[in-house]
Amino acid sequence: MTTIRIGRVYGSGRLLNAYVALAKQQRACFGQTAHLANNIQIQRSHAGKSSGDFVVSSVPPVRSLFTTTTNQQNLPHFKESLDAKPSSANADDRSYLLPHPIWTEDDVYKVEITHEPPKTKIDKAAYYSVQALRSLFDLVSLYKIGPMTENKWLNRIIMLETVAGVPGMIGGMARHLKSLRKLSRDHGWIHTLLEEAENERMHLMTALELKQPGTLFRGVIIGAQGVFVNMFFIAYLLSPRFCHRFVGYLEEEAVKTYTYCIECIDNGKLPVWKLKEDATMRDVILAIRADEAHHRVVNHTLSSIHLDDPNPFHPGQRKL
Repeated sequence: MTTIRIGRVYGSGRLLNAYVALAKQQRACFGQTAHLANNIQIQRSHAGKSSGDFVVSSVPPVRSLFTTTTNQQNLPHFKESLDAKPSSANADDRSYLLPHPIWTEDDVYKVEITHEPPKTKIDKAAYYSVQALRSLFDLVSLYKIGPMTENKWLNRIIMLETVAGVPGMIGGMARHLKSLRKLSRDHGWIHTLLEEAENERMHLMTALELKQPGTLFRGVIIGAQGVFVNMFFIAYLLSPRFCHRFVGYLEEEAVKTYTYCIECIDNGKLPVWKLKEDATMRDVILAIRADEAHHRVVNHTLSSIHLDDPNPFHPGQRKL
């Protein structure tokens, strides 16, 4: 380190001379005029308190943002060519989607109907709430009353997914606001809950490729969403544990529903719904059922751990 000692400065002349002298030394050492704002430190000398001396010391040169350098390994984004990036016109960029599990063929076929026995009063309240809701939904959707046609299946799936997409968003929002309000960490729950909500919405978008609901159906969806969103939000503020157990049991019922749908397809009760030349509706239902089984495990797990415990699920982790 090069040090220049100068006396107390009442004007700018002597300090400027020191800057010039230091710049010359740096030019000799590094072969260039360094940016003085980045290369000079001025501090009061502890040894010269009586005389009020200052110490002007040079520090290793800091690369300026405007300095051209051949070593850009730390700036990879500056080396990317705009022409190399796929445009929306040439590629379907889904990078904005949250990480989610990608299921293999073995995964979708090993999904089973399971049940988490209710143990506490909260568990029992959640379980019987879901059973009551399912009974009402089965009655309204004419589930198993008469033959389940393609149209009835689509109505049920669309209605089911408009409801299933609510809990994750409400839970993520509630925990986000709690983190802001209490100035505390979330421990990684938010991204899992938001991914769940997005995943359920994608199920809905898939079903909408096959059917567009009419005016009456859309009105029912709006009314159901208005009631369920507010009730679930209040319930989550009162007892997040109840809500996650509720969703866990709700996903158990969803797995049962999609398993029955697959059985109907396999038994010839439904014609094969074609989406693409290499994909049938059965393939889609298998993947959706795997998603629901994953959500079942996630919510039962979140209901069983402490609210301040770290999230045990990593982004995109597969768990059935």
